[in-house]
Amino acid sequence: MEKLPTEEDLNAIREGVRAACAPFDDEYWLARDDDGKFPREFHRAMAEGGWLGITMPEEYGGSGLGVTEAMTMMNEVAASGGGFAAASTIHINLFGPHPIVVKGTDEQKARWVPRLVAGEDQVCFGFTEPDAGLNTTRIKTFAEKVPGGYRVNGQKVWTSTAQVANKIMLLTRTTKFEDCKKPTDGITIFYTDLDRSKIDVHLIPKMGRKAVDSNAIFIEDLFIPEEDRIGEEGKGFGYILHSLNPERILIACEAIGIGRDALRRAVQYAKERVVFDRQIGQNQGIQHPLAEKWMYLESAWLMVEKAARLYDSGLPCGAEANAAKFLSARACFDAAYQAVATHGGFGYAKEYHVERLFRESVLTRLAPITEQLILSFIAEKVLELPRSY
Repeated sequence: MEKLPTEEDLNAIREGVRAACAPFDDEYWLARDDDGKFPREFHRAMAEGGWLGITMPEEYGGSGLGVTEAMTMMNEVAASGGGFAAASTIHINLFGPHPIVVKGTDEQKARWVPRLVAGEDQVCFGFTEPDAGLNTTRIKTFAEKVPGGYRVNGQKVWTSTAQVANKIMLLTRTTKFEDCKKPTDGITIFYTDLDRSKIDVHLIPKMGRKAVDSNAIFIEDLFIPEEDRIGEEGKGFGYILHSLNPERILIACEAIGIGRDALRRAVQYAKERVVFDRQIGQNQGIQHPLAEKWMYLESAWLMVEKAARLYDSGLPCGAEANAAKFLSARACFDAAYQAVATHGGFGYAKEYHVERLFRESVLTRLAPITEQLILSFIAEKVLELPRSY
């Protein structure tokens, strides 16, 4: 069980992250939203500050802290003005590589983790497939056993940062679905070099978070050496379960950060904008929706905190982590829209930044798990209703 942090500990994290993010102002993030360039300067600054290793083991250069500390850090990052672009730049360093920490050998951890902590390696994740979607057991990317390792063929979609990454964590089948006793059998994880002569990367133009690329990738005869396999062959599905609840908690805290930033901008505009000789913030038609959005954001934050503390205490937190993600995404989306509406016509203009936050808020509702699957999970696991899918 992790030693839970004090409020003083968390405040120190908030102040440190705020200071690290401060040089990257609205103009920096607006430029990245326009040109789509990966925020390398921001990534480097966070690495130099030691933030990329906040959850990694201390013996490999990390801080060895828990989800509560990581949640606090990522909430500040998302609220700093960079929104989901800033958060996504470093998000995958936190619990995405968790299978390495949980199931990697000492040699693998020594070879891989320090480079992730230092920002020397960037990893993308090849998990989702166009036909399988969230039904992970139905992936088709196949790793065939050959002398010295595996030969992989297949395709993935929504692979973030594949344009800039030099490493890939890849989820494959080593036994075909129809040959397995259980649907979750026969899945294997690899962490290996992103060999661009064997992996064709295609950028997906998208609605928001332009600076952190999303891609479709096509893998043809990629050789992966045996030493790049994580854990046992065929047991990979169980390994990725370790990172699912932390991921939901982190997405939730990032959504709250985006929502709070949008609300802050709306309130500031409502104080400054004068129409009919009075501040528009004096009008209840402006005040009440903003007050309501604050209440929803703060209520969702309490569920995020509860889920993180349960996880760090070694207690079950599936329902709370999923609920936190659902509630935070809704609160974020509603706050971001209200920020646009508060600005009126100017809310549609890029120079006020709220349209950027609104576009990014949509993603919090869609990924990494849909609202509908969360509702089905709560209905089945908490309310004990019959499984619906």
